[in-house]
Amino acid sequence: MYLKSFRLENFRKFGESNNAVGFVDSRGFKGNENRNKSINIAKTTTLIVGKNNTGKTTIIKALEYLLDKSSGLSFTDINMNYLKKTFDDYVTSKATDNIVPAIPKIKFEIVIGLEDDSTDLISNLVPFITIASAQDSELTIRVTYEPENIEEFISNLDEVIVDDHNEYEKYVKLVKSTPFKIRYYNASDEPVKNFQLRQLIEMRSIKANNVTSENCLSKAFNKIVKYRASILEQNSGVKGTLESFNKSVTEQLHSEHTDSINQSVGKIKSSEHIKVRLSSNISFNDMLNKLVRYEYVENDLFIPENQFGLGYTNLMMIIADLIEYMERYPEDSFNSKINLISIEEPETFMHPQMQENFIKSINEAIITLLEGRSKNVNSQLIITTHSSHILNSKIHSGGSFDYINYITCNNKESEVVCLKDGLVAPNEPGDENEEKNKKDFEFLKKHIKYRVSELFFSDAVIFVEGITEEVLLNYHLDNDEMLNKHYITVFNINGSHGLVYHNLIQALRVPTLIITDLDIKREEEEKKNYLKMSSVDGRVTTNQTIIKYNENGESIETISLNVPTENMKIVYQCQDKGVYPTSFEEAFILANHDNDILEEVLKEVKRNTYNKIVNDEGGLKEQTYKLQRKLSNNKSDFANSLLYRYLQEETHESIPILPQYIIHGLSWLKTKLNGGE
Repeated sequence: MYLKSFRLENFRKFGESNNAVGFVDSRGFKGNENRNKSINIAKTTTLIVGKNNTGKTTIIKALEYLLDKSSGLSFTDINMNYLKKTFDDYVTSKATDNIVPAIPKIKFEIVIGLEDDSTDLISNLVPFITIASAQDSELTIRVTYEPENIEEFISNLDEVIVDDHNEYEKYVKLVKSTPFKIRYYNASDEPVKNFQLRQLIEMRSIKANNVTSENCLSKAFNKIVKYRASILEQNSGVKGTLESFNKSVTEQLHSEHTDSINQSVGKIKSSEHIKVRLSSNISFNDMLNKLVRYEYVENDLFIPENQFGLGYTNLMMIIADLIEYMERYPEDSFNSKINLISIEEPETFMHPQMQENFIKSINEAIITLLEGRSKNVNSQLIITTHSSHILNSKIHSGGSFDYINYITCNNKESEVVCLKDGLVAPNEPGDENEEKNKKDFEFLKKHIKYRVSELFFSDAVIFVEGITEEVLLNYHLDNDEMLNKHYITVFNINGSHGLVYHNLIQALRVPTLIITDLDIKREEEEKKNYLKMSSVDGRVTTNQTIIKYNENGESIETISLNVPTENMKIVYQCQDKGVYPTSFEEAFILANHDNDILEEVLKEVKRNTYNKIVNDEGGLKEQTYKLQRKLSNNKSDFANSLLYRYLQEETHESIPILPQYIIHGLSWLKTKLNGGE
C-alpha cells in the first residue's frame, strides 16, 4: 500500500479547491527481487516545487501535525479567507429561513492505494474499506479538525453574533476560545473511532540546513560507519583490537597506578573494606565519537572536517539520515505501515552543479546501501524544492513529468498543479500526429535543461523569437519601475517550436506573454524587390502560433485569436504608419525611424545599406523591410550595439521606444501581475 494523494482544505493558504497532492507509489525501493536491476530514484520520487512562500513546506507540515502526537493543529492553521467567508455566509443566511451555521473546519483527505501483489498488512485500514474502495484498489481516509462539541459551538454562535457583518471580531474570538478535535471518517462520511493516522503512516522528515555544528559531519560519518560495521560485519577485527587494547591498558594502569593508589587509600581505610580498580573500557561507539578524527584529503594534504564545503556536508547529512531511517525500523514496520521520507529543500548550500546531480547522488547512495541487504525498504521519497536544477534532474533522470506537484498562488491562496506527461504533452494512441507529439515531448524534456525549468519559478514569462527582442526586452524590463520588482523570465525560442510549450504554460498558470511575428507569406519576386506590406487583403501567414489560434487559420485578412487560457497573451505586429511590419526588427525600425541612436547603430552595423537608403531610397521609413532583410545575419551585432548605446545614455528620453504591439503586451502583463483579469 502507498500514499496516493493528500488533499488539504482550508489549511493555512490552501483553499477549498485545487488542493490535492499526488504521490508516486513505493515500488521503486523493493528489495530482493530487483537486486540485479538498477534503482532509479528519479522515477520513484515525488517532487513538490514552487516559488518561496507558496505552500511547499505547508504540505509536509500538515502531514507532520497529523502524525505527531506532541504537536497539533491550532486556530492559526485555519485559512483566514475561508473563515471570513464562513462568517459572512452565516450572517447573510440569518436573514432567511435557511440558516447556514458558521462551523469552521479544516479538512484533509488521504487516498491510500492498494497493490494487488503486496504483502502489506492492512488491518489498520479495515474501518475505511468499503465495497467501492475494494473495487477501485484504493480507499479514502477523511480527517476533520472541527469544534469538539459542534452543538455547543452553534449555540454560542447564536448568542454572540447578531445580524451584523461588523461582528467578525467576536466570531474570531469565539473560534479561538473553542476546543477543537480531530475526527476520522471513511469515504461514506461515517465516523471511525479509536484510530490515529500514525498507526498507518510513518514519516521521516529531513529538514533544510542540517549543518548545525562544526562536528556534524563526524556525526554523519559515524552513522555510516556504524551501519557498515553492523550490516557487513566489518567491525569484528576492530572489536578484537579494542578488547586487546582495553586489556593492555588495564594491566598498565594496574602496574603504574592502581597499586600505589590502593596503598594510599589503605592508610585511611583498611584495604579489606575498600579498593580501587582502574580499567580501560573503550567501546566501538566511544572510538567513533571521541577518538576518530575525520579529515579529507586534497593534494596530499589533510584538511580538518570543519573546512568541508557546506554543500558537501549537507549532502552527507542527508545520506546519513537516510541510513539511520533504514536501520531504525524493522522489516514488519515497512510492511505494516506506509513509510514516507521527506527531504526539505536539499539545495541549501549546494552550488548549481551539485544540485543538478543531487538525485543521482541519492540514487547511487541508496543502491550502495542496499547492497548485500535482505530488508525490503518499501518507502516513498518526497522532495520539496525551489531549485530549477533539482527539477531538471528529476525530469531528465526519470524521463517524465509525472508526480511533479507545482505549488502556485492564485487569488492569495495556494493551489496544486499535479503534472502528468499526458497533461504536458497530450498524445492519444492512433492520433494522426502521434509521432510528432512524441518528438515534441522529447524536445520539451531536453529543452527543460536550457532555462525552461525556470518557468516553474517565475512570476511571469515572455516568449520571444529572436536575439534582438531578447536583449532589448531585458533592458526595458530592468528599467520599468513596476516590472523590475518581479522575476520575469525572457525565453528566446524558435517560432516553430513555440507551440511545444503551450500545454505546460496552461498547466502552470504563470502569466505568459508570447511575442510572435506576423510572418506574411511573400512571393519570391516580392522578397527580391523588398516590397513592404501596405495591405493584408488575401494574405496568409506562415506563423504556426497564429495559425493554431486564429479562427480563420492562416488567413490574416481578419485575425481573431481564440487563446484557451486567461494566463496566456499572444501579440504580433499591427499596422503602423500605413505598413504591416512582419518582424520585430521591421516594427522597431518603423517606430523609431527618426531616432538618433537607431541611425547611429544602423550606420555602424550596415553602413553601405544605410547610406544608400538614406541618400537614394527615401529614408528608413520607406525601406523598413529591406533593412530587416539586410540585418538577418547581423541581428546579434544589431542588438548588442543598441544595448551599448542605451547604457551610455544618462536619460531615457533618447532611448528608442518599443513597437506598440509589445507595449500593449507589457501592459497586459502588468495587469496580470497586479492581480487583474
